[in-house]
Amino acid sequence: MYLNNKMLFSIHILADEEFDELCFEFGLELDEITSEKEILIREQGGEKAEGASDVVLYKIDVPANRYDLLCLEGLVRGLQVFKEKLEAPRYKRVSPADGGEPQRLVITEETASVRPHAVAAVLRNITFTQERYESFIELQEKLHQNICRKRTLVAIGTHDLDTISGPFTYTAKPPGEIRFKPLSQSREYTAAELMSLYKTDSHLRHYLHIIENEPLYPIIYDSNGIVLSMPPIINGDHSKISLNTKNIFIECTATDLTKAKITLDMVVTMFSVYCDEPFTVEEAEVVYPDGRLSVYPELAYRTETLSGDFINKRVGINESAESIAQLLTRMCLRSEVSGEGDLIQVEIPPTRADVIHACDIMEDAAIAYGFNNIVRSTPRTYTVANQLPVNKLTELLRQDLTAAGFTEALTFALCSEEDIADKLRKNITETRAVHISNPKTADFQVARTSLLPGLLKTIAANRKMPLPLKLFEISDVVLKDETKDVGARNNRRLCAVYYNKSPGFEVIHGLLDRVMQLLDVKPGRNQGYHIQASYLKIYFNDSTFFPGRCAEIFSCGKSIGHLGVLHPDVISRFELTMPCSAIDIDIEPFL
Repeated sequence: MYLNNKMLFSIHILADEEFDELCFEFGLELDEITSEKEILIREQGGEKAEGASDVVLYKIDVPANRYDLLCLEGLVRGLQVFKEKLEAPRYKRVSPADGGEPQRLVITEETASVRPHAVAAVLRNITFTQERYESFIELQEKLHQNICRKRTLVAIGTHDLDTISGPFTYTAKPPGEIRFKPLSQSREYTAAELMSLYKTDSHLRHYLHIIENEPLYPIIYDSNGIVLSMPPIINGDHSKISLNTKNIFIECTATDLTKAKITLDMVVTMFSVYCDEPFTVEEAEVVYPDGRLSVYPELAYRTETLSGDFINKRVGINESAESIAQLLTRMCLRSEVSGEGDLIQVEIPPTRADVIHACDIMEDAAIAYGFNNIVRSTPRTYTVANQLPVNKLTELLRQDLTAAGFTEALTFALCSEEDIADKLRKNITETRAVHISNPKTADFQVARTSLLPGLLKTIAANRKMPLPLKLFEISDVVLKDETKDVGARNNRRLCAVYYNKSPGFEVIHGLLDRVMQLLDVKPGRNQGYHIQASYLKIYFNDSTFFPGRCAEIFSCGKSIGHLGVLHPDVISRFELTMPCSAIDIDIEPFL
C-alpha cells in the first residue's frame, strides 16, 4: 500500500530513515519511497508525468492476512498504539440512537443457489473529507482483491442511507427481470444488458464470470423497490455515497459467511473513527429464509490464555509475564497477567482476524520485543545437518552432465494437458497426471509427468541458437499414487535431449553410458544395466519415440526409463523442424 508523507505527522515521524526503522520494528517493510510523478515517468514516460503530484509516497509491504493494515486509518492507528501514543480503541455495536428499529435485511430463498449469505451494518453521522472518502473506497477494493478473493467469496456494497429506506430485500431474479441505473451510467439497463456492457470494462469484466452463467442474479432492493446493488458486479447509482454522505448502509453478500463477517468488521472498525461517536457501529438485523434472525456486525472480542514461559521458550527471551503483557498490548492485543503464576490473558479484538492460534500471539510478542534484540544462543540439542541423498546425487550428476557438454534447463513444474498427452502422442486418461482443480491458464492445467515437454519447449524457444542444442534437466515429476496420504508422490528423474540436423542417437546412448559409469553400474543383465529394443514388447511410452529407434533401459532387472529418437509427430507438435533424440530415466533407484 502507499502512504503519503502528510500522514507521518500523525505518528510524529519526519525522517525517512526513522520511518523505515519503525516499519521494520512493526513487522512491515518499507519497499520504496517515491511519488506519483516518479511512478508515471518509470511506467509511461516523461510526457505522461507532466502535472503529476510530487508528494512523497511510501510504498509499504503489508502481510496478506493483516487486513487491518490495508488502509491508512488502520496502519496509522496500529503504529500509534505500537509507539504507545494512544491506547487501542474498543469497538462497540450500538442500537439506533433514537430508540427506533434497526435496519433490516431480509434474505429470500432464491439466493441459495448463487450467494446465500449476507451481513449488514450502519455507520451513523460520519464525516468525510476527500482523503477519507478515497481511503474508504480504496479499502473496499483491497479487501475485494484479498480476503474476498476477487469478489468470489464476498462482495461489499456501500450506500447513502438517507437516499433509501428499509427494510431491504436480498433476493435473486432472472436477468431479464432486473432493471436499474448502475453506478456512473446515465440510463437504466437490464441485468443482461449490463453483462454485455461490462465485457469491455477494464475493471468490472473480471467479475462477470461469477454470476454470468447463473439462471438467477442476486439483487438488493429497498422498501420502495429501488435497487441498491447487483452483487458482486455493480451498485445502483441512486444510493451512491459522496463526500456529503452522513449515514452509510453497508452490506456484504457472500458464499462464505465467515469471510463476510470479517470483511464487514474490517470496514466498520477502520472508518467508525470518523463517526460523531468514534468507534461505535449501529447494528443491523439480517433475516434468513428459515426465519432465523442475526444481528451484525459481530465485533466479537475473544480471550486466549497462555503462559509467559510458552512465549519465552519459543521466542528465545527471558521476560516477565508483566513485560510480555505490555509487549502484546503494543500490538493491539490488550493483555494482563491473570494472577495465577505467569498466565497471561490476551484479548483479541475484531480487527485481528489473523490471530488464530497461540503461535500467532507468540509471533506478535517477538515482533514487539524486536527480532534484533533477541540474543543469539547455542541450541540445547545438537544436530548435524545433512543433505538429502536424492539432492546430493542430483548435484553430482548436474556437474558431470555439464562437463559432458550439456546445458542445464529449469522448466515449469506445471504444464498443459496437451504438453504431456497429445504432443507426446499419448492419451491423457491413461497418464497418472495430477490435475489442477481451478487452473488460471491453459498453460498450467496439470503437474508434469515427464521432463521432456519442458525441454522441447525450451529448444523451440531457442531454435535460432547454433546447433547442436544439448539440454538436460534433473528434477521432480508428480505422479498419482493411491498409497500416499495426499494421493500423489514426487519422482526425481533425469531427462536430456540432443537436437541437430542428424538424430544423434549415439550421443544420447553415450550419455547413458557416462551416467551409469558415474553411478558405478556395470553393463550386464542381472546386476548391471542394459537396454532392450522396444519392438520386442509393446510399451505405451514408446509412442513418443520413432519405431525401431528406441529402447527401454533396465538396471538390476528393473525398468528405469527410455531413450531413442523422437517420433516426427512429436517433433512437429512442438514446432521443431529437425530430428531429436532423448533419454528419460528415474534416478531414485540409485540412491
